[in-house]
Order: sequence, then structure tokens, then C-alpha cells
Amino acid sequence: MCHCSHNDPQSAVDLTRVWRPDDEQKPAPVNPGGTELYRPDILETIEQKIAELDSELRELSLDIHAHPELGYEEYYAHDAYTAFMTKHGFAVDKQFKLETAWRATFEVGSGGRTIGVNSEMDALKGIGHACGHNLIGIAGVAIAIAIRAALEKHNLSGKIVLLGTPAEEGGAGKVALLEKGAYEGMDACLMCHPAPGPVGSVSLSSCLALDRLTAEYTGHTAHAALSPWEGKNALDAAVLGYNNISALRQQLKPTHRVHGIFEGRDWAPNIIPDFARFVSYVRAPNVKEMLDTAKRVLPCFEAAALATGCEVKIDRSNSLFDIRQNKALGDEVANIVLNKYGAIDYTWGISSASTDFGNVTYALPSLHPGFAIPTVVDGGNHTIAFAQAATTIEAHNACLDVSKALAATGVRVLIDDAFFAEVKRTFEEDKSLRGL
Repeated sequence: MCHCSHNDPQSAVDLTRVWRPDDEQKPAPVNPGGTELYRPDILETIEQKIAELDSELRELSLDIHAHPELGYEEYYAHDAYTAFMTKHGFAVDKQFKLETAWRATFEVGSGGRTIGVNSEMDALKGIGHACGHNLIGIAGVAIAIAIRAALEKHNLSGKIVLLGTPAEEGGAGKVALLEKGAYEGMDACLMCHPAPGPVGSVSLSSCLALDRLTAEYTGHTAHAALSPWEGKNALDAAVLGYNNISALRQQLKPTHRVHGIFEGRDWAPNIIPDFARFVSYVRAPNVKEMLDTAKRVLPCFEAAALATGCEVKIDRSNSLFDIRQNKALGDEVANIVLNKYGAIDYTWGISSASTDFGNVTYALPSLHPGFAIPTVVDGGNHTIAFAQAATTIEAHNACLDVSKALAATGVRVLIDDAFFAEVKRTFEEDKSLRGL
């Protein structure tokens, strides 16, 4: 939704371009409800700062979008973001713990708390920024700079740590950074993500936990026509593993997902393949369910090896957790959005996708709202249409609106002791309910 025209939430968007499951759904209206805003003067400062940055952020977003890079290869994005944050007075650590990661920090006063923010950078193979990471990147920048402006203007204390996190798409960059201590010292962490949904809405849904299972089959080559009985067909083994999972799938819950692809090397139609790889993702609403389903998938791979006489090596790495949306942080963002920018939902967002930020939410109080951007029917995340949608002015404005709500929430984490105590309480309460 356009941040410059809240009186008419439909004025800045072409409704024929709104992604929706049916033709009846309308864009979500602005809801003027909610409770009283905390420190509206701080929110006003944040809004003014982000308005000042608008054209710079737009230019940065389009620049990143025009230079898509795969995970752990985000060299252009690394340099663009670190130059931008240096220009705006932040202390910048390049190549922070990972080659394309970076950190930008700013501290006002002393003895205050620390708020963390994330900017993602990577794109998708062949389809560029089809998950809108150019928008996620500038959102982190906007949040960090707006929090700084509020702290300085209102004589408040606190520290901002903005992380540039690589390789969200399949590389688990945040998991690597978490293991290397990049999140140590943060009292809470914030970020956001674009997705389809009713225009003008911000989603506080969770996402699916994910386990990556890679089965590598080793067989024996042979002439496929002259003497095929001499071979052990690794491709057959991979295909059988796939088919075994297909048979299992009808016994899985509808909220669970198992999907994957075949990979090989030196394949030729007249040679029995001696190597094949099946890369699969197992997803479920939470870590426990994901692990339970993964246990049922593993025998599918093993049975395929037994049937074909091949050897199988199964690798499990970089499991991603579901998002634990912190209730106190979420309630604060919801209140700001409902009062100022749009509507809240708990269904859309990236509810059926997965993110490495889920692991961060298990480590410390965190929030990862989705924000709806207009796109075409069947043009959701990981499509060329979504990559195009991520360049629109409507998407840019929606990104800045959720950034304002997150920045104001971040400031409250830093300065409101009672609110931060509630953030910690709800984090521990959720942990207890999950049996963690």
C-alpha cells in the first residue's frame, strides 16, 4: 500500500494486478482501530527520516535488483550496502564472519540495550530477485537509520546492529552467522519479507521448518546395450527413492511437504550411470513434526539403494526452524500498522515457505512479519512475475510502511523497560509451550 496516500488505500494500486485466490477478495482496508500508540512523537520522527531517505532507498533497491547474485556470491550487494551505511555514519565491518556478510553498528548514549536488524541480499538462480530480497535489504537499512534518528533526536540510549546476511535461498546464511556468534549481544532482532496477500496488509504468520536431505547413490557403469547386467544403476536408485516418497506422500499430513530434484555427473544415454544425487526438502509446521516426517523419508532412500544394489550416503545439513514470532513484538507492530498503515493477518506472508531466520527466532526474541505487495495471479514468490513486482512503486511503499512499524517497535525495545520485560516473558512462555 502506498505510504503517501493512506486515506485511499486503493488509489495507488492497479487492482487487476493483485494476487488473490479468487476474484471476490478485495484489498485489505486500513483499520483505524488498535490501542493508543506508544510515543507518537518517536513514530513521527521515524516517518520523517524514512521520507527523507525515500529516493535513496528506491535507488538502492533497484540497483540491487538489477545485479542479482546467488548465495555467498553477493559481492556487489556487499559493497553497495556497506558503502551506503558508511555514507550514513554507521561503523561498518566488511566481510563480517562470512565473505559476503557485513555488519553496520551505531550506538547512542551508553548502557542501553541492543536491537538487531537483518538485511538479506541473495537472489535465485535464473529468475533473479524473485523473492524480493532487494526490498528486505532496504527495509533493514531503513529500520536501522530511522532508529538512529529517533534515538538522537529524543536523547535516548541504545545500540543498533544491522547484519547483512547472505545465502538465505538454500545456503542457511543466518544459521552460519548464528553459529559464528554474529547475533550475540542482541536483545531482540527484527526483519521483514514481501509476499503475496491482500494489499495493505502485514502478516504475522509463522513458516514451515525444513530439513535438507541429500541421498547420493553410487553404482557401477556398464554399456547400457551391450552388457547392462554388469552395471548398478544409480539413476534408477534415485528415481526409486523419489517414487517411494511419492507413495509415502499420501500418508503425510496436508501441512507437510516433501519435494526435490535429481542431479548427476557425466551422464550419457548409452552408459549405466554410476552416480546420482537426489536433493530433497522435508517441511512441516514445526521442528518436531519436521523431524518426525524426515524419519519416514529416510527409509525411502535406503530401500531404493537395496533394490538396485547401489550404495547410498545420506547427508542432513542446515535444518531450518519455523518462525517463533515474539508475541509482544508482534502485538506492537500490529498496533502501529492498524493505527497508521493497513491491516494485520495471521494467514498469508510466508506461512508455507521456510527461512533461515527461523533459527534466529529460537535463539532470541525476534519478529519476521510479511508485507503484501501487488502481483499477478499465480505470480507469488519464486516466480519471474514476483521479481517484476519487487520493482514496483507499490512494493517499495509497502516495504517502507512496515519498516516504520518495525523501527518504532525497535525503539520501544531499547527504551521501555516494561515492554522489554514482556518481550522476554513471551519468549520464555513460548519456549515452555513448545517444550524447549
